[in-house]
Amino acid sequence: MTLGPMQLVVFGFAGGEPRGEVLAELQRLAEHDIVRLVDLLAVRKAEDGTIQVLEVSALDLDGEAGATLAALTGLQAEADAAAPSHAEQISAADEDVWYVADSIPPGTAAAIALLEHRWAIPLREKLQGLGGQLLDEAWVHPLELEAIGLGAGS
Repeated sequence: MTLGPMQLVVFGFAGGEPRGEVLAELQRLAEHDIVRLVDLLAVRKAEDGTIQVLEVSALDLDGEAGATLAALTGLQAEADAAAPSHAEQISAADEDVWYVADSIPPGTAAAIALLEHRWAIPLREKLQGLGGQLLDEAWVHPLELEAIGLGAGS
């Protein structure tokens, strides 16, 4: 199976909870084969910096929800008898782990998603069929575009 480019994104919700509307939008994009939601993990970062993994229900993911992201991000669920999490501690070498907890401000809930960009698969296959190759890539933040005059109003 050909995979599209994978992206790890962290959506923050100051003082709140991850919202169902975000999951609904990701599912809508998946229905149109634009992205595939590979994994999702919801967390809350307390004011003291501790991370609590939240239960994510109603997801149709391969495997257990949160397990892949727990391995990639260095986040692990703490055992809680009242609400056991699906995320498992998976050991990985430090150089293989992205510590996303540093990007989540204290007092913030976050949804961490691993997305596969399905729209890019035909482009990649066409490029490879022509003997081409991807030489470099980068994500450009909207604020960077605004800084050079290409904001939303342009």
